[in-house]
Amino acid sequence: MEKLRVGVIGLGCRGYSLLKDVMLHMADVEITAVCDEYEDRAQAAAELTKNKTGKTPLTTVDVQEVLDSSQVDVVVISSAWESHIPLAVRAMYAGKAVGMEVGGAYSIKQCWDLVDAWEATKVPFMLLENCCYGRREMMVMNMAKKGVLGRIVHCKGGYLHDLREEIAGGEENRHYRLRNYIHRNAENYPTHELGPIAQILNINRGNRMLTLSSMASKAEGLLEYLTDRGQEIPGFSQGDVVNTTIKCAGGETILLTLNTTLPRFYSRDFTVCGTKGMYEEATDSVFLDKKDVEYDFKWKEKWGNAADYESEYEHPTWKKFLAEGIQGGHDGMDWLEFEAFFDSVRNHRPCPIDVYDAAAWMCISVLSEESIALGGQPVAVPDFTNGKWILPSQEK
Repeated sequence: MEKLRVGVIGLGCRGYSLLKDVMLHMADVEITAVCDEYEDRAQAAAELTKNKTGKTPLTTVDVQEVLDSSQVDVVVISSAWESHIPLAVRAMYAGKAVGMEVGGAYSIKQCWDLVDAWEATKVPFMLLENCCYGRREMMVMNMAKKGVLGRIVHCKGGYLHDLREEIAGGEENRHYRLRNYIHRNAENYPTHELGPIAQILNINRGNRMLTLSSMASKAEGLLEYLTDRGQEIPGFSQGDVVNTTIKCAGGETILLTLNTTLPRFYSRDFTVCGTKGMYEEATDSVFLDKKDVEYDFKWKEKWGNAADYESEYEHPTWKKFLAEGIQGGHDGMDWLEFEAFFDSVRNHRPCPIDVYDAAAWMCISVLSEESIALGGQPVAVPDFTNGKWILPSQEK
């Protein structure tokens, strides 16, 4: 099988780990270029690649060199949030297939630029939202599609992760989160867990998001964290907790929560509520109507019972993955998303998370920023499909 020649743009913590733990272990992928605005990061990635493969890739701080290279078929964009969409647009116009890491948009125009670039070029594009490949997310999606939970009414999720150390060290570690938390107040990381929720609710495939309303708490967590450590304190705009409520055309609601600057355990708070039952990540449990009613006030006895549903509802992707042996980072999610992306490019199939998904999910950041600034006022979510969301998927 001919190998896909891949250039990696952005080799900070995320990009480097994807290279080390995923891409360099894929037999049908060859890393032919590594690029980062910081030369030491590019050189470290080149050395890693040479040690693994015996070949030295194109090593540069200039993105254009990667886009001009005849030795690059695909680019993986894992740079700072602000550069994701502009780089993806440039890459598509350069004829390179694009796998773009997650983050939020900075303007609605950016989202339209992304859609326009794909519609003009039809170059393969996929948003690399690994949570769409989480084991529980895929099992619950399978249950929802099979009607086990009834008609889905409400979903919630988010990114709940103590990032105080990472953000506080942003200047020393050259991490983009610091400047974003200083200057913005938004749902800045919406695609965890909006991606899996959108797939369950058929967003852009018979359903769409109509409006959202966001509220942010005050910003105290980082200030106290830095004060306790005697560090210089910049002003932070980002609220410690942001709640965003989204209304869908099908009548469903979505609640997203961002909570990254307070002490807490990691969670994506994935919850799906339907007319026949629900799944809750916090207790990793499935509650089904009639079957579980007697446990109404003693549900703790059933915590963890989601494992009981694996034999019947484990997603086929995960059944195969478990049989072959889990690989890659984030409990295998990274491997599965890259496998899906590269398979789509190689076999000329539509990418499972397409440009319309990327625009719809990423626009939540800038819209939440607007809503927060207006005291929680509802704002409209654009239809980036221009009406095609109502068509059967094969007509899109």
